[in-house]
Amino acid sequence: MKTAPPPSAAKKTESPRTADTSTGPDTPAERASQTDAELVEATVRAITSTLPVGLNAKQAAAATARLARTTARQPGALTVGAVDLVTEQLRIATGSSEVEPDPKDRRFAHEAWRKHPFYRRLGQSYLAWDRTVNQFLDDLQLDEKSRLRAEFLARLVGDAAAPTNSLLGNPAALEEAGRTRGRSLVDGARHALHDLRENGGMPSMVDSRPFTPGETVAATPGKVVFANAVLELIQYQPTTKRVHERPLLIVPPQINKYYILDLAPGRSLIEHAVSSGHQVFTISWFNPGPEQRDWDLDTYVAAVLEAADAAIEITGSPDVNLLGVCAGGITSAAALGYLAATDDERVGSASFLVTILDWDVPSTVGTFVSGPVIAAATRRSRRKGILAGEDLSRLFAWMRPNDLVWNYWVNNYLLGKNPPAFDVLAWNGDATNLPAGLHSDFMEMAGNNSLAEAGAVEVFDTPIDLGRIEVPSFVVGAVTDHITPWQACYQTTGLLGGQSEFVLSSQGHIQALVNPAGNPKGSYRTNPRTPTTAGRWLEGSTEHQGSWWEHWMAWLEPRAGALVAAPKRLGSRAHPAGEPAPGSYVLG
Repeated sequence: MKTAPPPSAAKKTESPRTADTSTGPDTPAERASQTDAELVEATVRAITSTLPVGLNAKQAAAATARLARTTARQPGALTVGAVDLVTEQLRIATGSSEVEPDPKDRRFAHEAWRKHPFYRRLGQSYLAWDRTVNQFLDDLQLDEKSRLRAEFLARLVGDAAAPTNSLLGNPAALEEAGRTRGRSLVDGARHALHDLRENGGMPSMVDSRPFTPGETVAATPGKVVFANAVLELIQYQPTTKRVHERPLLIVPPQINKYYILDLAPGRSLIEHAVSSGHQVFTISWFNPGPEQRDWDLDTYVAAVLEAADAAIEITGSPDVNLLGVCAGGITSAAALGYLAATDDERVGSASFLVTILDWDVPSTVGTFVSGPVIAAATRRSRRKGILAGEDLSRLFAWMRPNDLVWNYWVNNYLLGKNPPAFDVLAWNGDATNLPAGLHSDFMEMAGNNSLAEAGAVEVFDTPIDLGRIEVPSFVVGAVTDHITPWQACYQTTGLLGGQSEFVLSSQGHIQALVNPAGNPKGSYRTNPRTPTTAGRWLEGSTEHQGSWWEHWMAWLEPRAGALVAAPKRLGSRAHPAGEPAPGSYVLG
């Protein structure tokens, strides 16, 4: 992929203060808020050195030194919070504090946190400190991106400092050690040694042994009908007598195995689409190694177009419906932009699930996107040839450290229990690599927000403009998504030129994908209009019980063509059916 600097790139990186023509801030409040922003920036740069997208050691050391200097220059910023914290700690010591843990906070579920004087005070002291830090961040006058960075840092430090993460500070772990006569501690030490050797020092999230692709997961019947170096294309066996003539082609994310969409019978989006009468094809990406370091956006767009051509030839349809998921949605958008630029009508409609195309909306992932971080991350993946899948898994885990790190630390090491056997977590641990070329393209598009700028991204040396994409689109966001915030997903409706519908799922990033029809806990929101802002869309939206799957099927049906007799055999003479689904690439 080749990119040109977006025309408005300089304007987008300026804050209101730096864009001002005056020589500097004039008031103490402005000077304080500017210094606090510098403090946050330096702190986050220091801590991201430990993450896959982080800075090198020299940059981290410089950022740490800058943090120390900034703290020394601005001690007053902490005064109010410090006074409040000391006052609350005195109440805790005298037993008059009313600080209580959230009833939903599982860390403090043991009755000792309410009844035992020591543990009650210990828990209150931690919670008071944690809340003071968060209140301090709320009081700062920061831009949204700096605020997200600060909150991310506070979450990392706050969750790590929880007393429940230590043996003496965890009454449930001490109770289990007594009940098992120390066996739980022995088992915990054994688990820790295993993770140190086999899991990069991270606590294991799952016992993946019960989950085998093609048997217990990725089990919807089908055949591989096309393959090249980049992908295998799977066609699924129809389960209805008649099927829609226009096939559905699924483009999964390159950073995960495709079978999150075919997780298990009854919880498979692919199975649901097949049972609704659609001819379903999905891409299964090859897991690249260092030798594939040069695979870039052009490589993957070309592979998607080859897969579309195969589905078109097999079904006899003139075009396909396209479904892009997360990073696969970015690739799909680039492919659609190229088709629009060349007046190619191979795609009849497009759906995007939990996909960010416009990076102007602040997000947790976006907090890592800055010039130095992009340069460091690109250098690292270029040196290795890949961004390793386990590195990405660690990054996403540290975005929710309490749920995805410390929860398993306590379970595996302090309580000595085995990690759970859960198919979603098993899929999450089945990591794939990202080739350096594609990683660089993704980072550049995020850093420059270039997909949102007409002509800023080139595919096959052709400038693309998402506004020229006229096919109807269906866009899904998830309300608790910590990776692709729904407000950022909503922006896709304004980027594309055709008629677009947005649906908001009630779950998070992964739960929104594994959201079977009839789910009593599921709900989604719709709005027939697509106003300019996500907030206005939400105000006019209506909540529905159940799964957005059914709503999507209703949207897709009139765009899927007439019903025809289901094919008796998969594949065609030009593309004969090969090995059974899930194929071989998913095993790599």
